[in-house]
Order: sequence, then C-alpha cells, then structure tokens
Amino acid sequence: MTGPLPLPPVPEPFRLPFHYGALHQIGLDWLVAPEPVRELLAKHHPDLTAATFEDGRALVTLNYQLYFAQYAFGGGVTQEIEFNVIAFPTTESDRLPRLTYAQFAQGWDQTKLLGIARLHVVCDNPFAIRAGQEIYAEPKYPGWFEVDLPSLNGPTGETWNVRCNAASPGPNDTLEQEATPLLDVTARLDGLAAVAANAAPVTGYGTDREGRLLAGPMNLYQPYQWYDLTRPEHSERTRLTVHAPDGDLGLGIRAVLPYGTPAAGAWTYQSPPVAAHNRPYYLPTSTRP
Repeated sequence: MTGPLPLPPVPEPFRLPFHYGALHQIGLDWLVAPEPVRELLAKHHPDLTAATFEDGRALVTLNYQLYFAQYAFGGGVTQEIEFNVIAFPTTESDRLPRLTYAQFAQGWDQTKLLGIARLHVVCDNPFAIRAGQEIYAEPKYPGWFEVDLPSLNGPTGETWNVRCNAASPGPNDTLEQEATPLLDVTARLDGLAAVAANAAPVTGYGTDREGRLLAGPMNLYQPYQWYDLTRPEHSERTRLTVHAPDGDLGLGIRAVLPYGTPAAGAWTYQSPPVAAHNRPYYLPTSTRP
C-alpha cells in the first residue's frame, strides 16, 4: 500500500482556490457507443474509465463558459469551451453507484468520482490557458468566440448560440484571431421546464506530462438548470456543427459522436446579478414648464 500522495504544485503567480466573479454556462450531453469513447479516453487519460449509463452507453459532453474574475491588477473576462468524457478513476470502480443518465445529471453521485475527463479545451484568455495547463493539466489551447446568449440585458428567451474559432499565440500574452471556425453549438431551450440539479462539486480530471492523474473539484453556489431532451419531440432543439473536422478537436468529436446524434440533455448556469442601474427619470426645473 502506498502512502499519502503529495499535492500537485501551484506555480507562481497563481493562487487557489480560483474565485469566479460570475459564471454563465451551457452544456450539452450525448449518450453514445462506449467503445470509441474508451479508445479516445485511453489516449488522453489512461488511468480513467468511461462511465456507462442506459444500454451501456458512454456520456460525452460539450460545455461553453463565460466567466469573470477580479484580480489585484483589475478584472478579467474569459470564454472557453470544453469537450469531455464522463469518467472515473479505474481504481475506484467499486465505489460507484449505479445511475441512469437523468440521475447523474441531477447530481445523485455523491461520491463525486464521476467527473469530466477533459479531452479538448479552447480558451480566449492566455492567462487562463496557462493556469489550466500548469495547475489542472488541462489540454487547453487558444480560440475565440462569437456568441448570442440569454441575458437580462438583452431580448428575453432561452436560446444559446456559440461559435468557437481558431486562434494562435501572439506576442506579450495575446492571442491572434484566425478566420477559421471550429464548431457551432445551438441550444433552443425556450418553453422547456428545467429541473434544479445539485451537481457540485464538479470533479475535473487531468493527466499531467509525467502521466500522473489529478482531480480538481469545482464548487458552484447555486444549482444548475437541467433540461431533459430525451423525448423525440426535443431532438431538433440542439445542433452541433463541426467546421474543422480534420483538426484535433474535430477529430475527437467525430471519433465518438456520430453526426446528427440528438442530445440527451442540456444544463445551464447563470450567476445572479449583484446590482442594477435603474431607468432614469426627469426632474422638474425652473427653466422648463
């Protein structure tokens, strides 16, 4: 039996935990054939096993995040999209509960061993790319985003549109935007009833350059909203379009997610506002009647 493991290092100038000022997120889940998922997962995370749910199917998930953070030098805004497999450490298989997809999506796994094994993470913030790579062993690389999201400051509705585009590292911790789109995600959730899902803490898995498996839990301070999309009439509510099928991200998606596979569910998270600047009003003056 081995002794206690050391904690992974936290390089300067980072501090943990990382505190989010606000988070807005849309995730889509697909139940898929397990064998291609196992093969892809083994290439990225050999010490993880893909979880299986109904009919022995594996679960892959794609999620977009827009988040804000306050630092000593000011504020930062980050967008990223993750392509993940729901997986667990192979050595912990005897501790897992037997769950349906709906039960997992609503947070029934209290062991929190069922986590997100990151395969690709595209991000528009060089500081966040470095933090993800060096702290959490995330396969994170540059991209940029064009989005149309539900917002209290915009038209009402619950439709999310996200385009992820390619980028490359630029000078002085900048990114050079490229004209190549990588993928589009659309989720039309208008009119659907959501279920509050207490899924946190969400365990994120990474494998570092030395082959060591690490886990980083993420707390969220309010429930997700989960949408069950398994009914046939909901099959057209979501759409994933891969524009760069021969890139690393496109190849990974194509390997495990056949074109046209309907999503099994969607989940969203929107931080509540902390202040509101209200509508102005006129005051009477002596110079106007």
